[in-house]
Amino acid sequence: MLKSTDHIASFAKGLRVITCFGASTPRLSIAEVAAATGYDRATARRCLLTLHAEGYASYDGKYFALTPQALRLGMSALNALPLPQRVQPWLDQVSEQIGQSCSVAILDETEIVYIARAAQRRVMSIGLMPGSRLPAHATSMGRVLLASLPEAEARALIARADLTPRTPKSLTDPDDIMASVRAAHRNGYCLIDEEVETGLRAIAVPVLDGRGRTVAALNTGMAVTRAPAESLIETYLPALLKVQQNLKRIV
Repeated sequence: MLKSTDHIASFAKGLRVITCFGASTPRLSIAEVAAATGYDRATARRCLLTLHAEGYASYDGKYFALTPQALRLGMSALNALPLPQRVQPWLDQVSEQIGQSCSVAILDETEIVYIARAAQRRVMSIGLMPGSRLPAHATSMGRVLLASLPEAEARALIARADLTPRTPKSLTDPDDIMASVRAAHRNGYCLIDEEVETGLRAIAVPVLDGRGRTVAALNTGMAVTRAPAESLIETYLPALLKVQQNLKRIV
């Protein structure tokens, strides 16, 4: 059990301030960080100025933004994971084989975190790379990962998620999302059609270890065509399942 003397409160506050920055919030003022963290302005100011002094944040007199040096924090964690190095060669191979971008992600609370990617072409409006995050409930990989959890745990994560629709086709009712998660568990794959971004389809399968436990998810995504979404099952699922079987021997 953690003792109070073993917990550095100021360090914990600094980490929480870092997590305020994201794709939708790249530049933040002291007041905005204070509101996001619940800290008073003086505490938020000290944390931000410390990040600036250490080179982890830029400051223009009003707004702070994380610098490339801050990427070292996340990349150090990713590089410490053996899984990205193990899956990358297989990702490169299957991506070249099917001519589509492929990714592997893990679950982090209500989001998925990309840990490896092989890109053939850009199919989303945002650039995806290791460290990128997307809402788990709206993505093919996220639903595959949620399907590996006990249903009560998966439902609790969905209840905590921001279910704001990303497209007109996004599922926003927790029961509908859970129905898709259960289908992913039953079928062994998940197919989404323009739920995370208009014009994008994706299909995902779980990445299993030697004991059959889900440790990550593997997917491929592509632009919408005139063919029905279900055509992805015949066209791409066999290749993903072949990689799944090969990865079971090494993860």
